[in-house]
Amino acid sequence: MGEYSMQEALQQFLNSSRIKGGIQAMQIEDVWEDIMGKTIARYTDKLQIIGDKLIITTSVGPLKNELIYQKEKIRNRVNEALKARVVNEVIIQ
Repeated sequence: MGEYSMQEALQQFLNSSRIKGGIQAMQIEDVWEDIMGKTIARYTDKLQIIGDKLIITTSVGPLKNELIYQKEKIRNRVNEALKARVVNEVIIQ
């Protein structure tokens, strides 16, 4: 049996686990204000990762419209912040 560092073992576990999306969503929440700014972060109700989709929920109509126009920018910024290609699609609800 090969030897793994604790980080490698944890990464393998997360890759095969159903909690991976939840962990990634928490990582995104940690950097969301830095990525999008205080105002957008304040009015974002929920962030979810399902598969390779980032689902952003807000109840503010004008913000929804703004986020729809920024989908590509959001995807790129999130992937850059996490240093991995986690998000392939952004869905605004």
